[in-house]
Amino acid sequence: MNVDFQQEQKRLNGVMKVITEQILQLESETSELRNEVVNIRKHFWDEIKVNTDTFDDFLETVISLRQEAQALSVSQSTHSRVAKRLATLRRMQTVPYFGRIDFLEEGYAAQEQIYIGISSLMDASGEDFLIYDWRAPISSVYYDYEPGAAQYTTPGGKIYGKLEKKWQYVIRDGELQSMFDTSLTIGDDILQQVLGKGTDKYMQSIVATIQQEQNRIIRHDQGRLLVVHGAAGSGKTSAALQRIAFLLYKYRDRLKADQIILFSPNAMFNSYVSNVLPELGEENMQQVTFQEYLDHRLSKEFQIENPFDQLEYVLTAANTSSYDARVKGIQFKASGRFFEVIKLYREALEKSDMLFKDVKFRGKIIVSAQQLAEKFYSGDISFDFHSRLEKLKDWLMNQIKEIEKIERRQSWVEEEIELLSNEAYHKIHKYLAEKNGFEREELADYEMDHEALIRVIVRQKLKPLRKQIQALDFIDIEGIYKQLFADLLLIQQWLEGEVPEEWVEICQATLQMLEAGKLYYEDATPFLLLQELIQGFQTNRSIKHIFIDEAQDYSPFQFEFLKRLFPSAKMTVLGDFNQAIFAHASEVVDFQVLNHLYGEDQTEVINITRSYRSTKPIIEFTRSLIVNGEKIIPFERAGELPVLTQVKNHTELHRCIMSKVAALQSQGYKSIAIICKSAEESKAAFEALAKIDDIKLLKYGSAEYEQGVVVIPSYLAKGIEFEAVIIYNVSAQIYGDDSLRRILYTACTRAMHELQLYSVGKPSLFMQKALQENFICIKSNF
Repeated sequence: MNVDFQQEQKRLNGVMKVITEQILQLESETSELRNEVVNIRKHFWDEIKVNTDTFDDFLETVISLRQEAQALSVSQSTHSRVAKRLATLRRMQTVPYFGRIDFLEEGYAAQEQIYIGISSLMDASGEDFLIYDWRAPISSVYYDYEPGAAQYTTPGGKIYGKLEKKWQYVIRDGELQSMFDTSLTIGDDILQQVLGKGTDKYMQSIVATIQQEQNRIIRHDQGRLLVVHGAAGSGKTSAALQRIAFLLYKYRDRLKADQIILFSPNAMFNSYVSNVLPELGEENMQQVTFQEYLDHRLSKEFQIENPFDQLEYVLTAANTSSYDARVKGIQFKASGRFFEVIKLYREALEKSDMLFKDVKFRGKIIVSAQQLAEKFYSGDISFDFHSRLEKLKDWLMNQIKEIEKIERRQSWVEEEIELLSNEAYHKIHKYLAEKNGFEREELADYEMDHEALIRVIVRQKLKPLRKQIQALDFIDIEGIYKQLFADLLLIQQWLEGEVPEEWVEICQATLQMLEAGKLYYEDATPFLLLQELIQGFQTNRSIKHIFIDEAQDYSPFQFEFLKRLFPSAKMTVLGDFNQAIFAHASEVVDFQVLNHLYGEDQTEVINITRSYRSTKPIIEFTRSLIVNGEKIIPFERAGELPVLTQVKNHTELHRCIMSKVAALQSQGYKSIAIICKSAEESKAAFEALAKIDDIKLLKYGSAEYEQGVVVIPSYLAKGIEFEAVIIYNVSAQIYGDDSLRRILYTACTRAMHELQLYSVGKPSLFMQKALQENFICIKSNF
C-alpha cells in the first residue's frame, strides 16, 4: 500500500470520527428537542389563562397564545433542522466524500486541498472545512476543469487560480477502496463502474459523476427560461434534479422546496425520481402531471381524456374514418395559432356573443340569460371587459336582495321551519342570540323573533346561489367554447381562412364530446384558457421555479398557458425531440418555438449530445433509427450488439421471449422490460406471457415503478431505464408508418446493458440502416 493511500485512509478515519461524534451529539439534541416539542404541546393550555372579561384581559390572552404558539413553532423548526442534518450525516457515514481538488488561489503561496461530498462538514473547532458541499462555488472547479488555469464565481466576484491536481475516491462504509489522480472531468473508471451497475426502483443521485455539460445545467442562473435539449440517456432529468438541489442550497434563505414544481410525464415517473433530493438532504419539490392540474380545474364539469388515451387512439385507430380529422384537430388545437385565436375570440366577446346562464332559485328563473346579456352589453362600454363583468355581478347580487325580500312571504318558508330538526333550530337560536349581544350564559333568555327566523331560513337557502354568482358561475363558458365550433365561419376571421381542410369534421367531433360532458385532451387547455381570460386568471405567484420534463410532449399552447399561470416563476424545460411521440409534435423538430416565450435575451438553450445510459453498441444501433442520429455521441462502454430475432408467428414469438427472459434472469438482471407499441398490444402480450413468474403489466395510472419483469407501453417507459429491454414486435406491420419512428427509438433507448428485438415476419424499414451497417445481430427462427 503506497504512502498516499495510507495518508488518505488516515485522513478518512479522522473524518469518520468527526461524523460519528456529530451524529452522537445531534442524536442527543434531537431527543431533547422532541421531548421539548411534546412537552409544549402537552402543556400548551396550562400556560395560558383565558380571560375575556375586559379588553385588557382579552389582549393579555391573545398575547399569551401568541407567545406559546411562537415557542412551539421555534422548537418544531429547530427539531426539523437538527433532524435533517442528522439524516445527512448518517448518509455521509457511508460515503463522506467522493472527490478532491488541489487549488492554488491567485496571490497565495500554498495550495488548498478541497474535499467534496454531498454536504459540508466542519472540524471540531468549527473553523475549518473537512468537506465542501458539491454545490459550493469552489466545487464547480472539480466538475468544470482539467488541471491548469481555473476559476469559480462567488457572491463577491470571480476567484482565479490554478487547479494543480484532481482526485477521485471510491469509499464504501468508511473504507477507502481506491483513488484516482485524473486529468479528466470525471474519470472514466468511476463512470464505468457507476454505469455498469444495475438499476433499482428509484433514480440515483449523480453528484459523484456530474459531467461538465450537466454542471452547466445545474448551476445555470440567468434569464427566465433554460431549455435543455438532450439525447436519450444524456442525464437531463438527473441534472434537473441536482439543479433543484443546487437552487435550494444557493438560495436557502429565501427559496423552499414547496416553491418549486416539477411537471412530470406520469405518476410512475414521480415515484421513480422521488428518492434523489432526500438522498442529498433536501425536501422533495412539488410534483404534478399536467393532466392532474387539468383534472383539478375541470373534472367537476367534464370527463377529460388523458394524454395517453389520446396517444393510444393515434397509435391504434389509423384505419378509422375519423382518424385524419382527429389528428389534424390535435395538431391545430395545440398550436400557437390557436392560442392567439382564443385570445382574439375573448377580445371579440367585448362587443357581442357573450353567453350567460339563467339564474334559478328553487327551479324558477329569477334572472334570464337574455336579461344578463342585455345588461352586459347595454352598460358603459368605456369600462374594460372585467370591470363590466364585476358591475354585472354587483347588479345581480342586488337582484338577489330583492328576491330575498319576496321569498320571505312564500309558503315554502313556513314549511321549511316546520321541518327544522331540534339541532338546526337551536343552532339558529344560538346564532341570533349572539348576534343580538347575548352572552353564553344568557342564551336561554333570548326569545327568537319569528321574522328573524324567516330571514335566516331564506338567506341560508340563497347562500349557494350567492356563492355561484361571486364565482361568476352565471357565465356560460361551455356555451361560449361551443360557439367557436358551432359557427363554422367564426374562427376564419382570425385565421384569414387558414383552417384545416377537415375543419367541419373537427367541429362536429368537438361538439359531440362537449354535448356528452366530455373534453378531448387537446381541448382541455384551450377551454381552461378561455375560462381564465373571461373570469380572470388564477395565477400562482408563490411558485418561483417550474421544471417541465419530457417537454417535447407539451404543445406551444400549453407552454403559453403555464407562463401565464406562474408569472413569478423561472422555467427549466427538458426534452428530446427524437422522443416526441404525440401527434401535435409530428412537424416540430426543436425548441425554437420557445424563443419568443420570454424573449431571446431571457432564454438559454443547452444541447447535450453525449449519451451515458446505454452501452456503445446499443447507442450506435438506436441512433441509426432517427434522422441526424450521428450527432448523438456514445460513452465508451462495451457491451453486446442488440439482437433481432425473426419469428414466424405469435406462438413462436411468445416462446422465444419467455426463453430469453429466463436467460436474462440467470445472468442476474433484475430489471427487464418488455416494451410494446401501445397499451392494447401490452395487454395482449401480458396475457400471452403470463407464465413468466411475477410478470407485471404497467399501465396508465400505475403509481409506482416496479422492478422485475414488466410489460409496458412505449410511451409510459419514457424517462425510465431498464437493465435489459425486449421490444415485443418490431415488424413492418406494427412499425410501418414513419410517424412511429420516434416511438421505436424511445422504446429502444430505455436499455442500459442489453437490447433484444423480435419481429413476427419482416422487420420495420426503420432498421434498414442498422442492418446495412451491422449495428445489430440477426437471428432467424424461420
